[in-house]
Amino acid sequence: MSSDAERLVRGVGARTSERGAATRAALLSAAREIFVTSGFAEAGVTDVVARAGASVGSLYHHFSGKADLYLTLFDEFQARQTQRTKQAVGEARAAGESDPMRLFIAGARAYLEGCLAEREISALFLRGDGPPGFEVIVRDRLRQWAKRNAALFEGDEGALVVVLTGALAAAVSEVALSDDEDASRALVEDVLAIIAQIRRP
Repeated sequence: MSSDAERLVRGVGARTSERGAATRAALLSAAREIFVTSGFAEAGVTDVVARAGASVGSLYHHFSGKADLYLTLFDEFQARQTQRTKQAVGEARAAGESDPMRLFIAGARAYLEGCLAEREISALFLRGDGPPGFEVIVRDRLRQWAKRNAALFEGDEGALVVVLTGALAAAVSEVALSDDEDASRALVEDVLAIIAQIRRP
């Protein structure tokens, strides 16, 4: 194949790939809007494709169905939250902070602020209206979160990490599900202030 022909084939492949990525993004955006407004149980695949301006076939090309859309939105949100917390802890360390509790608080603040910044999607995953088995996935993520938190602390402080992670999970629920954004912001500050007063064993 000549170099011109190879460039043409690569160009067509790139355009197809870009189109596919755009369709996938449109489907996720539409699913997010519909899940937030109607709930998972009430949402239909036909609603999603109509909102996205796509076809049912294109949805099933990118996703296995409605539950896959929901879980992909959850995974992408959790990835953004993980990035926020890692960045906050990294910045605190770069500024010279080494106290594990202060590093935990930096990460906790970033996580809670992420919930505030994306309240609709955060609340979606806390309403109990997800696909079958979603609560198991959430429990598994909470255990993973506790392990990441434990990495900030040295020694045998498993109970402390469980308490801190549990308190933060409860705060996340209150922040995301509250109708009052100002009250949610105040709650974030109160929770972090209380955590800061906890003395390590």
